[in-house]
Amino acid sequence: MPTESATVRFPWRRRPTAPLPAPDDTGDELHLARWIAYRAAQRDHPSTAEILAVGEEALVDEAGYAFAVRVLENLQNLTSHGLDEFRSPEDIRPLLGPRSAICWDALTGFWNDVADWRRHNGAPLKSSAPLLAVENEELRLLLWTSNRTLPTGEKLGITDVVRYEKAVGASLPEYSHLAAALSAAGERSS
Repeated sequence: MPTESATVRFPWRRRPTAPLPAPDDTGDELHLARWIAYRAAQRDHPSTAEILAVGEEALVDEAGYAFAVRVLENLQNLTSHGLDEFRSPEDIRPLLGPRSAICWDALTGFWNDVADWRRHNGAPLKSSAPLLAVENEELRLLLWTSNRTLPTGEKLGITDVVRYEKAVGASLPEYSHLAAALSAAGERSS
């Protein structure tokens, strides 16, 4: 008969988790961007439109660009998983302002490029099912915002992005690209 000391426990399995607390230190912008996206993606969150409006305002100035794009990218990743608790990309898209829509499309194009490159280089992509089965709330925040589920059910993650950027030399558009796209969009509307 095994003794208490021989019993193996897995504290992360099937343990109920409390809701994620707001970040204490807003100096950790990456964590804050994930947390904001996680809240905005939730179907029952009453302030999704207001959160996206703040992001739209942040895109007026180059200083707000990186943070706003982080939030949008995390939001796209969350909505890609097709989970009932999150809004779909189709639910989010109409809530975006013109600047945010340009960033949203640039992010979509970039991740599509990564997916195409990844399918043609390396081992086959794996299913996102194990990722979506994670029960720990804090681990979900990290994993679900740094990975995306493709329409095929395959997982594409930040490691794939890093490999793509190193191999191809392409990365996410910078603020100057956004400014040029916004300028072109403004000229077309006048």
